[in-house]
Amino acid sequence: MNVLGIIASGAAALFITVVLAKGVRRTALRAGAAQEPGARPSRAGVVRRLGGTTVVLGVGAAAAAGTGLGAAGGSGRAVTGLLAGAVIVAALGLVHDVRPLGVPLRVAVQTAAATLAVCLAGLSPVAGVLAVIGIVAVTQAFALLDTSDGVLATVGTVTAAGLLTCAALDGRAGLALPPAVLLAGLIGFLLHNWHPARIRPGACGSLFTGFVLASSGALILAEAPPERAAWIALPVLATVALADAALVLVSRRRAVRPLLQDCGDHITHRLRRLRVTVPGVAVVLGLWAGAAALTGTLVYAEVLHPAFALVPVTGSAAAVVALLRIPAYVAPPVTATRRRPPTGTVPTGTVPTGTVRTGTSLRPGPEPVPAAPESPAPAPVAAEPARTTPGRPTVPPPPTGRPAVGLTADRS
Repeated sequence: MNVLGIIASGAAALFITVVLAKGVRRTALRAGAAQEPGARPSRAGVVRRLGGTTVVLGVGAAAAAGTGLGAAGGSGRAVTGLLAGAVIVAALGLVHDVRPLGVPLRVAVQTAAATLAVCLAGLSPVAGVLAVIGIVAVTQAFALLDTSDGVLATVGTVTAAGLLTCAALDGRAGLALPPAVLLAGLIGFLLHNWHPARIRPGACGSLFTGFVLASSGALILAEAPPERAAWIALPVLATVALADAALVLVSRRRAVRPLLQDCGDHITHRLRRLRVTVPGVAVVLGLWAGAAALTGTLVYAEVLHPAFALVPVTGSAAAVVALLRIPAYVAPPVTATRRRPPTGTVPTGTVPTGTVRTGTSLRPGPEPVPAAPESPAPAPVAAEPARTTPGRPTVPPPPTGRPAVGLTADRS
């Protein structure tokens, strides 16, 4: 196993990713500062989503250089197919970041990329079909983790460390190279993606990360010795991503919502509703992934019985059930309607005839005194209103249809 070549490739991936991520971060800050107040932050938002290209360039360049220098050993063809498929998926994600694409097209491109990687790896038809299905599913599950600062990079780093350990146990340099350079690249990216994040992995970085992890796991599983329980140990490494995907699908199915439309119902969103901070969410998911990776690695190394692999799986299922109880969807606002008063009641603000308002109650009042018939009066002559003080008119007299005695009786 070419340990020095793998270490050199990882160091190169770390250096390239850090330098490129710093440049993209500065560009994003300048784009955000150059915009006018109140303008739509489209340019700065696009630049931040392009942060995943730094991982693609850093990891891809380091892995290609290591393969060319012989760090992949006898698995150079398989590593080349893995990198080719990862670049195709990254290009798909880059286009999706700029202009969103439909789900059927994305799944078709991911399937083609996985088929290319499997064919160059030389797997049998049955194993190849199962590997393609697993690669597409895990890739899409990791792509869904890009919902909070530092989550995808943290979970991806822990998962890559587990795959690197499993490959190193068998002494396979070619299968250890992709997770090693991805581990180094994600660490460099996490320096700029931790909260408050200035750049995001976007679809480009998340799809690339998921594809490299899924393909590496499939190749390690295909070439694992028969005595190792790789068929149950390696899938455990992707427990967090698969649990998040299961939570989203079940939650949207129960709420009768579109399955492929983001509704803010991921694990990260539900933890935030429990008042967990943004860095705390990344730490919690990192510990969750670390427990799963440690268990899977120990089972793969034959330190633990394969039955122990069910512990993180069962715990993740229980966590999904518990997270389903946290409300994730906001109910639509209820429109207030004016209710009609029941029959026989008095509307608010009206007083029936013959009653007088006293405080908050109504009491019967005296009957109004009928007005005496009057002879037709001559037409009134317009006159200047009497004034008691300069500029202030007096109170007008009561209406002629109701004598002063009636007003006096009402006030008593």
